[in-house]
Amino acid sequence: MAYELEKRLVVGIASSALFDLAEADAVFREQGEEAYRAYQEQHLDDTLGSGAAFPFIRRLLSLNDLSPDDPLVEVIVLSRNDPDTGLRVMRSIQSHGLPISRAIFMQGRSPYRFMPSLNMSLFLSANESDVREAVALGLPAGRVLGPVAADESDDQDLRIAFDFDGILADDASEQIYQTDGIEGFRSHETTNAATPHDPGPLRDFLANINRLQQREEEQRAKDPDYKIRVHVSLVTARNAPAHERAVRSLKGWGVTVNDAFFLGNIDKSTIMGVLKPHIFFDDQVRHLAGTARSTPSVHVPFGKMNEPERPAPDEAPQ
Repeated sequence: MAYELEKRLVVGIASSALFDLAEADAVFREQGEEAYRAYQEQHLDDTLGSGAAFPFIRRLLSLNDLSPDDPLVEVIVLSRNDPDTGLRVMRSIQSHGLPISRAIFMQGRSPYRFMPSLNMSLFLSANESDVREAVALGLPAGRVLGPVAADESDDQDLRIAFDFDGILADDASEQIYQTDGIEGFRSHETTNAATPHDPGPLRDFLANINRLQQREEEQRAKDPDYKIRVHVSLVTARNAPAHERAVRSLKGWGVTVNDAFFLGNIDKSTIMGVLKPHIFFDDQVRHLAGTARSTPSVHVPFGKMNEPERPAPDEAPQ
């Protein structure tokens, strides 16, 4: 019988997001592909250290204990390595005890185009060009930024934080802010408070996370001692009165968050230091410049704010 993916949360992960590949990448950049291949062969049995997305992935997979015979979560490696050099990645996965058994290795090419056929609602990579190409095709992808955070084994919670505009919602209101300023933005959001936004790139991923949370609630109904592990927060630069449309949009889409932080222009990193999410998604690099110093952060290059600037007429393309 075929292994069906339709009812599972499926995440694609590049080895660059899951593990710390700085040393191997340096060999590739400085000495070329053949030296890289030789290096990986020589270090085949050396387990790779954790990367920025490792704590998130480990905790996400741990939720399969809610349904051991029919896993709720599937993580699939999507890698630019060829099968030979990918052996070290798979051995490291095994050494770390991660229940990941499926992988796609494509020498020098990113496999992100297989995301729809694998029912993936998220792809994480440290490769900026791969992520941008995936997002340009309408696929939910993000570039993982530092740090390589300590993965505390006694902390079994999974804390996920999302920005709103350009992440859960589209960037239509952000475009209004850019053209009409803060007062124009507030006026527009107040007038349209009852009209849900169009969904953004990670709305469906949140919906899948909510289904995991529902399974947790069902488990707690059967076992009052069960401790809820998944916690979802909204951390946005919106504040009143623009907060109302965000709340109503979530409700209109049928998705929920546990907590919401409407911060205005407060630096998001001040909240992250207390909230300590295992992953935070934002569409603006300027916000992530602060959070990425202490929080595993993901840049989703969605919307007009992330379109490459066109060169001036007398400027040659770079």
